[in-house]
Amino acid sequence: MIPEAREVHLSRKDRKVLEACCRSPVTLQRDLKRARIVLLAADGRSTRSIAKEVGVQPRIVSLWRHRYADHGLEGLRDKPRPGKQPIYTKTTDKRILKLLDKPPPDGFARWTGPLLAEALGDVDVQYVWRFLRSHKIDLAARKSWCESTDPNFTAKAADVVGLYVAPPAKAIVLCVDEKPSIQALERAQGYLKLPNGRALTGQSHDYKRHGTTTLFAALEVATGKIIAAHSKRRRRVEFLDFMNSVTAAFPDRKLHVILDNLNTHKKNEHWLKAHPNVQFHFTPTSASWLNQVEVWFSILQGQSLSGTSFTSLKQLQEHIDAYVNAYNDKAEPFVWTKKKVRQRRFKGRRITKL
Repeated sequence: MIPEAREVHLSRKDRKVLEACCRSPVTLQRDLKRARIVLLAADGRSTRSIAKEVGVQPRIVSLWRHRYADHGLEGLRDKPRPGKQPIYTKTTDKRILKLLDKPPPDGFARWTGPLLAEALGDVDVQYVWRFLRSHKIDLAARKSWCESTDPNFTAKAADVVGLYVAPPAKAIVLCVDEKPSIQALERAQGYLKLPNGRALTGQSHDYKRHGTTTLFAALEVATGKIIAAHSKRRRRVEFLDFMNSVTAAFPDRKLHVILDNLNTHKKNEHWLKAHPNVQFHFTPTSASWLNQVEVWFSILQGQSLSGTSFTSLKQLQEHIDAYVNAYNDKAEPFVWTKKKVRQRRFKGRRITKL
């Protein structure tokens, strides 16, 4: 049974809005039908005649007549619908985060999606993965850090950085360190052709050892050039022998040498007394990354040593010397490229002492 028709009285403002809605080519069909129903009802048309013209059921016409009469234009909008209740809520998200703060089950190194779902008991593993992705939580990625406990960190760091940024006039600034126990490994190498026709370089897992060498290196900060020497060991004797060769390369020049806190680098006052033109500067404890020669060692490893094969220790040493010569031909000083430095402490980190 159709309810009694409600009279519809349109204001000029509402009529303009509804007529504009009917003329607009982007109006949704549902909104267009509602606007036509109200406009026809305001003209005194009956419910059945409006339903026949608009192409809807009479009860639909009656619904929108009543909605407009009671609430105006707001009544022509859809009411919010409850929809399906979500299975997982913010409480579930908090449970996942709380579980991540706890150590993983015994025998496991880290949490995984299935382990989290199993520990929660009532949460599907697919939701766990979606939650981790939405919060950019990578369970497999690992970052490492080292905080210096040196009470004089600021003063030492400022001293080293000051030598980089504003070196003393008519003086040479050198970064000195050693890369110990570089192995001369002999591996079978060649090209591997895959079934799809792609060729890859490869090497066997088996290898032969032909000894090790320790590389002493001094990087000249102003030019980026390297002075290098090989040694069997890295005792104080070998270090001072290398320093003798470095001072010989810069006769009658004031040398500022940046070193890390290795024991052999310290307590060399007798040598420094015999070389008054040399001054040692030490990086803070656990901050050898301030020494630029460490950057060069990384370049050496990536460009010269990784994936190579040597049949003898002599071949390894000659290979490194050839790389040093090639590097020095195109050497450039390192440039600080990071535009902004942010010092941020790790909040709420958990350090477990075994």
